[in-house]
Amino acid sequence: MTGKEFAALLTLAALWGASFLFIRVASPELGPFLTVELRVALAAAALLIYAVFIKYTFSFRAHWKKYIMVGLLNAAVPFAFITGAELHLTASMASIINATTPMFTAAAAWVWFKTRLSMQKFIGMLIGIAGVVILVGWSTGKTDGAFMLSALYSLLAALFYGIAGNYIAKNFKEVKPMDLAIGQQIGASIVMLPFTLFTLPRSLPSVPALLSVLVLAVLCTSLAYLLYFYLMGKSGALKTASVTFLVPIFGVGWGALFLKETIRANTIFGMLVIFAGILLVTGILGRRKMAAG
Repeated sequence: MTGKEFAALLTLAALWGASFLFIRVASPELGPFLTVELRVALAAAALLIYAVFIKYTFSFRAHWKKYIMVGLLNAAVPFAFITGAELHLTASMASIINATTPMFTAAAAWVWFKTRLSMQKFIGMLIGIAGVVILVGWSTGKTDGAFMLSALYSLLAALFYGIAGNYIAKNFKEVKPMDLAIGQQIGASIVMLPFTLFTLPRSLPSVPALLSVLVLAVLCTSLAYLLYFYLMGKSGALKTASVTFLVPIFGVGWGALFLKETIRANTIFGMLVIFAGILLVTGILGRRKMAAG
């Protein structure tokens, strides 16, 4: 990985890690559905403006059914779960739980594509689950019903990301990454619109909440997707997957720095255990050893 690609990887991790911070600020005032609707709609608009600027032609009609489905699976539903979860979870905890996505991706591939689930992956999943239990259960903070339900929401978001990853692999082999990025955001905005219209806030949101949504859409979604697809093309899927380990680190850091969230022992220990599970599930550690040999 070149210096430019590594810088792009760090920027991507910082942006995705910051998304949990901005959601934590915006969701209590805007509500989960409006937060997500503004995020995806503004992100779609920003990507379309960029497409016009670079003279890129995009057609939603060409794969509109698939775009709506991927918008549902990879944006609308997981974004709504995460945004709802952060009404009660810290940004740090939400970002760490979200790192379990590769485990659900492997599980979905096993069910969907009948991909072989090796003993290493199975053990990795068990370790990952243990990490979540440590993170959520071993806590000196608030652990009431709303807290536990929010943790479940975060896990469900990761599950939908895992399902979406397999859906994309199966249905978008011939679709350009830029088309997928734009189509996904438009599809998600269509899915979220009916829910948003019935859950509008009764009072005018504050400036920080509105600015958080704007940054969430333009930087943490539009720019982040462009960086993600750039890295996929330049560095490949394996190296780009290392962003999974960096996002929670930035998420915890941003939460502590700007929201004054407390970093407890269970936060660090749970995150490290989840990371160990991810290493086994993705096979990154084993592949690196083979490459070194």
